This record gives sequence, C-alpha cells and structure tokens, in this order.
Amino acid sequence: MTTIAEKLALYWQYPFVRYALTVGVLISLCSSLLGVTLVLKRFSFIGDGLSHVAFGAMAVASVLHLTNDMPLVLLITILSAILLLHTGQNAKIKGDAAVAMISVGALAIGYLLMNLFSPSGNLSGDVCSTLFGSTSILTLTKTEVRLCAALSVLVVAAFVFFYHKVFAVTFDESFAAATGVKTKIYNFIIAVIIAVIIVLAMNLVGSLLISALVIFPALSAMRVFKSFRSVTVCSAVLSIFCSLLGILISILAGTPVGSTIVAVDIVLFSVFSAFGTLFGGVHA
Repeated sequence: MTTIAEKLALYWQYPFVRYALTVGVLISLCSSLLGVTLVLKRFSFIGDGLSHVAFGAMAVASVLHLTNDMPLVLLITILSAILLLHTGQNAKIKGDAAVAMISVGALAIGYLLMNLFSPSGNLSGDVCSTLFGSTSILTLTKTEVRLCAALSVLVVAAFVFFYHKVFAVTFDESFAAATGVKTKIYNFIIAVIIAVIIVLAMNLVGSLLISALVIFPALSAMRVFKSFRSVTVCSAVLSIFCSLLGILISILAGTPVGSTIVAVDIVLFSVFSAFGTLFGGVHA
C-alpha cells in the first residue's frame, strides 16, 4: 500500500498526470448530468451515433493537418446532432434508422480517409487511439485542458439553468408541450450539449466507449435511487469516482485508459445492481 502511495505521489509531480485527472473529472461530471436524461428518454443510442461522427470529423482534421482539431470536430458534431434531431422527426426516416445511417456512414468515411491520406505511418495505432482513447488523455496540453474546462463550465451552467425544463421534457414531453414549454428548443439544447460532451469525452475513452461513460453511471444510480435529482447527483459522483480510479489504475498498471475506466464502471454497476436487488431502491 505504501509503495502505491509513493508511486502516486511521484506521478503527481508530472503535469500530464494532473492534466489527465482534471480533464477526467470535468468530462465525467458533464457526461453524467445528461446520462440520466438520455436513459429515461431512450436516447442512449444518440451518444454512440455522434461518437462515430466525431471519429469521422477527427479523420478529416487529420487529413487537413490541423494542429488543433477540436474546433472542427466540435462544429461537425454539433451540426450532426442538429441534423440527427431533425431527421429523427421525419416520418420517412425514423430515429434509430437516422442514427444508424449517420453513424455508420461517418465511421466508414473517416476510416477510408485515414487509409487514403493518413500523414502517419502507424495507421492502426492512430485508429486504435481514436477509437479506444488509449493514450490521448495522457498527452493533453495546457491549452486543451483550458478549452475542456471552459466547455465543461458551459455544459454544467446550461444544465443547471435549464434543469426544470430538462426535467419536464424528460418525463412527459407531451404534457410539457401542452403547458407551454417549447420542447423542440429544449430537445435542440440537449442535442447540442450531448455533442459537446461527445467531443470532450473523445480524449478520455475514445469514440467507441463514450456511450459507456454516459450511460453506466446513470444506470448504476437508478439501481439504488428513484428520484430524478438523487439519481443525477449519484450518477455524477459515481462517474467522477470511476474516472479517477480508472485513470490511476491505468497509470499504475499501464493499461489503456478508456477501457480501464469502463471496466471500473461495469464493476460498480454490478455492485449497485446487487445492492438494489437486496435492499430495494431509495426514494430520496
């Protein structure tokens, strides 16, 4: 135990470790806030679809040799979220079909572009890093950390400011619309916030594992708590804990960061499921 503490104290002296933990906490907090809404609205698949779009956008940025790809990736992902929301409401193309069409198309085009125009000789390594977030979280710059912090503040502020509207749209969209709530606008805001979260989470767990980061803490919290506010708070705490523990284990054991975080989420979900089965949910 002392050896582990000494190693952690040693690693804490390196800026990349502090950057990784800071970004991990911020991204986990943001992703957990809307995770509950996505699960309850059965929109979990949207996060997965947008993560594939973000992969395609990163491939385009790589082909264009952009030193900072986040602005382009963020713009394309937000536009895709808006398009997805609009297409999903089209009677000819249902929501799940629209997600499959956009996500698979973006993933295929992104990989094709990286094969044809990749500036790196290690194509498989670049693809693996982008899809699973193997090392990118440990190579963050101070500028990227600041940008992540600014976007995280905007996401949290938007969630807090629109909390009651998000609550209404989540549980009964038809009733909310009947009472005068502009549900289309708030669904649009939710879609944009999801897009921002997806782009932020790319550096932490990679595009293929983002859905786990968003969904698992919410599902774990729902096994124990029953009220929307309690589930949201518990989800945020669990998400931050899993990310911190996953990053620390990854650094100490040399395992991929994204996969390790998701593994911790799975273990915690199993624990909370067992606890919920034995003692029942808490109405708090």
